[in-house]
Amino acid sequence: MEQPLVESAGSAAPAGVPASNATSPAEGRAHSAGIRVQAGSGGLSLQQQQRLAAHSHIKSLGLHADGTAMKTGGGMVGQEKAREAAGLVVDLIKAKKLAGQALLFAGPVGSGKTALAMAIAASLGPEVPFVPLSSSSVYSSEVKKTEVLLEACRKAIALRIREVKEVYEGEVVEVAAEETENPHGGFAKCLSAVIMTLKTVRGMKTLRLAPQIHDAIQKEKVKVGDVIYIEANTGAVKRVGRSDAHSTEFDLEVEEYVPVPKGEVHKRKEVVQVVTLHDLDVANAKPQGGTDIISVMGQFLKPRKTEITEKLRSEINKTVNKYIDQGIAELLPGVLFMDEVHMLDIECFTFLNRILESPLSPIIIFATNRGVCTVRGTDSIEPHGMPVDLLDRLLIVKTAPYTISEVVQVLKIRSQAENVRLSTEALELLGEVGSHTSLRYALQLLEPARILAEVEGHEIVERKHIEDVDALFLDCKSSAQRCAEMRDVLVS
Repeated sequence: MEQPLVESAGSAAPAGVPASNATSPAEGRAHSAGIRVQAGSGGLSLQQQQRLAAHSHIKSLGLHADGTAMKTGGGMVGQEKAREAAGLVVDLIKAKKLAGQALLFAGPVGSGKTALAMAIAASLGPEVPFVPLSSSSVYSSEVKKTEVLLEACRKAIALRIREVKEVYEGEVVEVAAEETENPHGGFAKCLSAVIMTLKTVRGMKTLRLAPQIHDAIQKEKVKVGDVIYIEANTGAVKRVGRSDAHSTEFDLEVEEYVPVPKGEVHKRKEVVQVVTLHDLDVANAKPQGGTDIISVMGQFLKPRKTEITEKLRSEINKTVNKYIDQGIAELLPGVLFMDEVHMLDIECFTFLNRILESPLSPIIIFATNRGVCTVRGTDSIEPHGMPVDLLDRLLIVKTAPYTISEVVQVLKIRSQAENVRLSTEALELLGEVGSHTSLRYALQLLEPARILAEVEGHEIVERKHIEDVDALFLDCKSSAQRCAEMRDVLVS
């Protein structure tokens, strides 16, 4: 039940409800608009340079408008057929017509299977969840394998919740507490209401708020000159920042200055929140609070990862379906990417069959570099180390090894991402090294060659630097040959 409040200037706000679960309008706008912070036009920022990963140069699948693949585009090189197939998958995911389906990227080592999955994630955008999962991380001593798989699947399904909220937003001009005599007697006064005046560009309004909201105001440390907003439905108070009208008061201050809100003090705002089904599971499986000795001791003990019950998940599914039927929420099936899928055993494969048939299922993408091998946990030998009944449900996308020209193009793109300047001769030699050994080995030589060139006072990596670095390290094929030659010396 909401407590009705008296309004001093034609506005009212309800009793104070804990503001910990509130979402600010600014956060809602950020979710709905998909705001992304990018570096300036001068190149990569320092943080971006420090966080370069193996596939950070991939921006998209590199497709034309008609769906055909470019030779080079979006950081992707070669693999035209595989990229066109992935483009169809992206279109089906955006149209929400591929939920409950699964794909398999099958190809040799270093043929770009993980890069293809990263390109799909980049093409889908930040709103569609993309959950990478290594097959070896399924095994745990505390949680069942099926629980880890189900948790990953629910992380890959998002729910976009739209809610229209009535809020009071503005700069605090005056705040005062209204006190009355204590009904129980004594000299202490009793707080009866909070009088607050908010100002916007268009006008000013005085609110008489319930006494329960005083705790939320104190928790947010609201003072005169702050820009705040109050939710009318819940009474939650959120401090947005300090009004920019007070920015000249101090030469140096830690406050974040924000402009005075436009429009009226009382307004209706649409807040969009995107949460995953796993977020809802965790929020309902771990209720906060409790003052008994068990709850207090549990806060100091080492937290143990526990399983979420099937009953709780079914109740959450019912609530989600009800919200979808009412038009409040929208389901966003995402992608679960499982690399090295041949590491799973027969129990996991059987459970994945059930997941693919369930109503709430994400798009699952498998990747493997194995040919015909034994299914883990059985004696049967199957293609890609997967049971035939699961393979029958998959759309299989093949990837082929890179040619020398494609290896050179990948090295060129990667050197630009890592800010390594290569001469033409060095790039050609590195391409030959990559074609004879592996693409990963050639990529790993970029940074050592750059450091060697810096030591010698060169800004550009030359051919001799690549030769010197290549002589210092062994690739996997050379190391295997050395092991065969020195089998009498090495311990086996």
